[in-house]
Amino acid sequence: MGFGDFKDKLQNLGQEHGDKVEQGMDKAGDAAKNKFGHEDQVDQAVEKGKGFVGGDQEEPPPPGQ
Repeated sequence: MGFGDFKDKLQNLGQEHGDKVEQGMDKAGDAAKNKFGHEDQVDQAVEKGKGFVGGDQEEPPPPGQ
């Protein structure tokens, strides 16, 4: 399985179970913030991940915003 296949499966998972994927990403982000700090960077990474997975059906914000 190549990266493209993995990406497609991940996006399909996000579209089918977007609410659960987002909840998991938020929970993982909260754990990372509690352990490492860097709240702004973690929030940006979580939002970018949500946009990549496609669970929220919104376009991710442009870089730098």
